[in-house]
Parts: sequence; structure tokens; C-alpha cells
Amino acid sequence: MIGAVSDTATDPGRRSIPDLLRYLLVLSRPRFWLYLAGPVAVGVTYGIVDVSGLFTPPTVALALYFLVPANVFLYGVNDVFDADIDELNPKKEGREARWQGSRLVVAAVVASGLLGLATLAITPRVAWPYLAGFLLLGAGYSAPPVRFKTTPFLDSASNGLYILPGAAAYAAVSGAHPPLAALAGAWLWAMGMHTFSAIPDIEPDRAAGIRTTATLLGEGRTYAYCAACWVAAAVAFAAVDPRLGALLAVYPVFAAWVARSSIAVDRAYWWFPALNTAVGTLLAMGGLWRVYPITEALA
Repeated sequence: MIGAVSDTATDPGRRSIPDLLRYLLVLSRPRFWLYLAGPVAVGVTYGIVDVSGLFTPPTVALALYFLVPANVFLYGVNDVFDADIDELNPKKEGREARWQGSRLVVAAVVASGLLGLATLAITPRVAWPYLAGFLLLGAGYSAPPVRFKTTPFLDSASNGLYILPGAAAYAAVSGAHPPLAALAGAWLWAMGMHTFSAIPDIEPDRAAGIRTTATLLGEGRTYAYCAACWVAAAVAFAAVDPRLGALLAVYPVFAAWVARSSIAVDRAYWWFPALNTAVGTLLAMGGLWRVYPITEALA
């Protein structure tokens, strides 16, 4: 009896449903849930013409999908094809988990991708390129044959996928494409975010023979690359509204501070969820106040 319990606990193929759900929760990276759901909130608040457009079937469905299922899809595909590499990655020993997949886990990842396709049925055509782009880049980043994550600079550029949920939400509620400058700025911001997150992985990736922007440039030049992406992002957002550019300027300042300080980059990396949540909240509030001024809220 003891042996049977032990086998069930250790064999991922015989994992209980509660254990499976707990594993999927860890796999989905809860700390990063708002990296996909947050842009949806920002896109909605800037796309609506009045507060009645905040909570509609499409906006609620997009928010729910990009909060959890999209993360299961994105990180599930990543973990499937990075299982061997992650054996050498110390990040997988704490806040993240090494791949412990089974047929049920793979089925959950595939189902999450199919659920993303279902969002095409509840959104207007103008939003489809952004939704399709997210699914294609989300799979192509980790999966062969393209596997963008193993090609320097393409790994960075492909991570614009994180802002596509926001673009889709904006398009869904406004019926139009987002401003080009906003798209460019958001894409550059995501490029900087991805490459900064790759700095703690430089040594494990080199040991595994993986080439990335960070392994190519080395730590010092990667900081400079991230700062350049974020400066360009702030400039692009300033073309939309100077206040947006000022808000995004916090990122190159943060990169310069970490680079010049004695703070370990693998520690600073985990501060980004808090920083991004704060910046995203201010962005969303700015969009909301556009249609519902603070003076009315306080009246």
C-alpha cells in the first residue's frame, strides 16, 4: 500500500487530479499572470468610448483567457521543449518547476491553445491578427522548427507576443487598430523585458549550448541593449502622449541602476512583477480617466 502511494506521488503519469492542478498552477507562473492579462486591461481602457464598454462578453472573455489559460499554453509549450535545458537552470528549483509532464498535462496545454483559437469567435476581425499572432509566436518561441528563443535577437523580437493581448483587446472594443506608435513602443518594451529576464540564464544557457541575445552580448552589453530598447519605447509612447513616455522612462533608469549596483540580477529580475503591475495600473487608470475623469469619480 505504501509503495502504491509512493508510485502515484512520484510518477507524473499517475498524478492525482489535485496534484495535476497544482502542477499546472506552478507551470503557469502565477507571478507573471498579469504580463498577459494586464495588457488586456490597458487595451480595453484606451479603446472604449465610455465606461459601459468595460465589461462586455468579449472583454471579460479575453481577460479570463489571458489571465490563466494563455499562460498555461505559453509556458507549457516552453517547458515541454526546454525540459533538458531546464535541468541545468537554478531558477527551476524555487519559484518555477521543472517539466514533470504527462499526457494529461500535454492535453491541458493543447486545450489552452485551442481555447485561444475560440477567442476568434467572440471578437471582430480587426482583432484576429493580434490573437493569431499571439498563438503563433507563443508556440514558435519555444517549439521547432523556428524556436525563436535559440536565435539571438529573434528571441528578443518575438517577445512582442506579450503585448498582442492588449492590442487585441483595444481592437475588439474600438473596432480599429491601436496607434502604430503605441504598438511600436509596447513591442520595444517587451523586447527589453525579455532580454533582461535572460541575464540570469546566461551561464545555464551557455552550459546547455543555447544561443540567446544575452549569451551573445554578455551581461554588461545586455544591460545596455535593454536600456536602449526601453529608451526607444519611452520615445515611442511619448509620441502618443508625453505623460506615457515619462512613465515608461522608469525602465531604462531601473536597468542602469541594477547594472551599476551590487544587487544580483537574479534577485532584481523578481522585482519586475511589482514594477510592471504598478506601471500597468497607472496606464490603465490613465485610460479610464480619459473616459471617466477623476473629478467625476470624486464628485
